[in-house]
Order: sequence, then C-alpha cells, then structure tokens
Amino acid sequence: MSLAKAPVTMTVRAIAAGVFAVAFFAIALAQSDATDPGPRGGPPGAGAKIAGLTGIESDSFDQGLESFNEIASVTGSVPDTEAGLGPRFNLNSCAGCHAHPDVGGTSPAANPQTSESVAPLPQINALLNLGIIRLDGPVREVRFSNDGGVHDLFTITGLEGAEGCTILQPDFAGAGGQLRFRIPTPLFGGGLIEAIEDAAILANEAASKPNGISGRANRNGNDGTVTRFGWKAQNKSLTIFSGEAYNVEQGITNELFPDERGEGGVPDPPACRQIVPGPQDRPSGGEPDDVNNFANFMRFLAPPEPVSAYGSVTTAQIAMGFDAFKKVGCDGCHKPSMTTGNHLSEALRYKAVNLFSDLLVHDVGTGDDIAQGLANGAQFRTAPLWGLGQRLFFMHDGSALNLVDAINAHGGEAATVIRSYRGIGNPSNRLTATERQNLLNFLRSL
Repeated sequence: MSLAKAPVTMTVRAIAAGVFAVAFFAIALAQSDATDPGPRGGPPGAGAKIAGLTGIESDSFDQGLESFNEIASVTGSVPDTEAGLGPRFNLNSCAGCHAHPDVGGTSPAANPQTSESVAPLPQINALLNLGIIRLDGPVREVRFSNDGGVHDLFTITGLEGAEGCTILQPDFAGAGGQLRFRIPTPLFGGGLIEAIEDAAILANEAASKPNGISGRANRNGNDGTVTRFGWKAQNKSLTIFSGEAYNVEQGITNELFPDERGEGGVPDPPACRQIVPGPQDRPSGGEPDDVNNFANFMRFLAPPEPVSAYGSVTTAQIAMGFDAFKKVGCDGCHKPSMTTGNHLSEALRYKAVNLFSDLLVHDVGTGDDIAQGLANGAQFRTAPLWGLGQRLFFMHDGSALNLVDAINAHGGEAATVIRSYRGIGNPSNRLTATERQNLLNFLRSL
C-alpha cells in the first residue's frame, strides 16, 4: 500500500467503523430504553364461552370443556382418569398444556411435564438433565429436523396398566442439533378463526405489502383449501386439529387418527400398542367422541378481551401505542382485524375477529428447518396477538420470556420493520423511545 493511499483507506475504515458504532449503539439503546410491562394482572379476560350461543351450542361448549379437562391413564385404572394414554405421549390432558391464563390458553409458568403424576421420574429426570424441559416451563413438544416429526417425550413404560411394555424414550441425547421445540398455541377464539373464509385469507396474500413483507397462505395438500391452525397454519379445521393433537400429544387413537404412532415411523410392540382396543376415542351411548367435544369447546371459546388501561398504563398510552404499532409497520403481518363469513352459527356469522394476524406464513428469521404443507422450514404463521397481555412465553419455541426479546428475534421479512422499531430505519417510520414503550404498553393491553 502506498503512502499516498494510506490516509484515504484509513479514513474509509474510520467512517465505516463510526457508522457501525452508531448503528450498534442505536440497536443497544432500543433494546434497553423500552421495557416489557410484564404479564398484565387482573382477570384473564378469556376462557369463557362466546356470546350469543344457542342452548345446544352452549351445552356443546360445556361438554367440550369437561372433556378438555379430563386426564388420561393407560387403562383408566388410576382414579378419575380415562383409558388410552400412550404408548408415547407429551402430557396426559389437554388442559395441562393449554392452561394460562385460563383453560384454552398456552403454557403455564410451572411445567406440568415435570410432575410424577404424569410420567415416571427417571424419564422426567432424563429430560431435565438434557435441558429439554424445565420446572419453570414452558410446556414443550420436540421435533427432529431430519424428519420433521414429533418425538414424544414420555413412554408408558413403568406406568400402572403397562406392566408388559418396556419401550424407551427417543434418543434425544443422540439427536443433538436436530432438536426443535414447539410450545402450545393458544386456542382462544378458535371458532372465529375457523369461520374466516379462505377468500379473506387469500385477499391478505394478494394485497400489496410494504417494507419487504410477502407471506403466503398454507394449503391442504389434498383439496387445496387454505389451512390456518398450528404454528405453521398446517391444519384445516378444529376437528382435524383436535384429532391429531389427541393422537400425537396423548397417544390416544381416534376415528380421525386410528393408529398408534410408534417412534421414527416404526410401530411399537403389541405389548405396548394393544393394551386398550382402538380407536380408543369414539362415540358411545349417543354421546359424541372427545375429538368433537374438543372441537366444540374451541369453536365456542371466546376470544381474549383487551383492556383500555391497566396498572400505571393509561388509555392514552395504549392508543398511542397502537399508533406506533401501525407507524412502524407491525400491521403488515399482524393485521388487526378480519371478518368471518356466512357461518351456520349466528354467534360466528359476519363477526369481527380482532386477532392481529393475517393467517399467512412468513419468513421472519425464526425458522426451525421443518416444512409443513406449503410452509417451508423458514416460515411460521403470523401468531395472533390477542391475549398477549398475560402470556409468559413467546415465539414458537418459548425462547423469549418478554416482549422486547420476542420483537428483537424478528428478522427476514420483518427486518425493515425491526430497524424502524429500533429507531434506525426510514425517518417516517422509525420510533422514538417513547413510542417504543407505548407500543409495548399497547401489546400488553391485548
């Protein structure tokens, strides 16, 4: 390098270093100058039945809630349980996973998967030692990236009624970097989401979007209709969602999923899979099966109610926070409201659904390398934000414990929005420290 060129080169390097330092400082400041107000106190504002139900619909909700709270054991010999658990499972009840802030929600603070009333202590300890589950949550299911499938945490080996079964837990230690985690999705307002027509979701897909946002609908591989439930919007309906979860999460066969799952595509031995005749869940004595009861519970489960003020946060701050939410471009994916179609149930017909989601799948930099339907390994459904006010764990894997970390985890299609959130983007979109705080205050009002 010549002496003549040295000052110019050094100047360029100095400018670049200065720009980097300023950008780094702006990001660090944005991460520290606004804080998550934390889970909102007071009543949960969720867990009740939706308004306007008929008597039959109301009874269906009640019966569904009862089924949702049931606990399963292997043969039903454990007091106050029903038969069919396993051979492989993640928990022994629906309500155990979907518990916070009320039944139908998401993971509670204390992880029920660590209780000896659920699984044998050696199996629990093995998972605790590997860091797969923790006492302080969240509830987790595990997938392997090499096959995309759920590998259940527990087996019925050692449980009452399974004396002849000796199958082992999956080789989680050997799976290493293939482990991928998911936490329970909240179920509030499920019937309203189900009642949104495909055309409305496809309109979101077709709409012009700013800030580099794209997104697409996931679809059923057979009939081509739009799917919408689950972290990747991979399930079409609440009934399918229920039947699959019953089989995958509790190991209970049903008329939609009549076979035991086994491990890695290999069926378990007869001594494990034939303890209780299948399908274990089916209509009986004129009563509907649990799968349809679960679906009815979710279908008529009310959405969370936002609040106009809480703690020291005022109505004005929440309103300004909503303005900041739109200014920065969060509503590019988290669409504040959609409308249901001409549903058979009047309680679900032509209703506003204030879910803060477009129900499309996007690449926002938090992918898990697992494809489901048309959603590739980088994409996830835009998570509905209603009920965010009391949630404890965020992102698909529960890795974020507060809203600031959840927001800062975004990238990909959301990169421009996040730059503006941090105050380093387009001057017309970037937020001030006060706007950032009000945005967080607004999110906790939902």
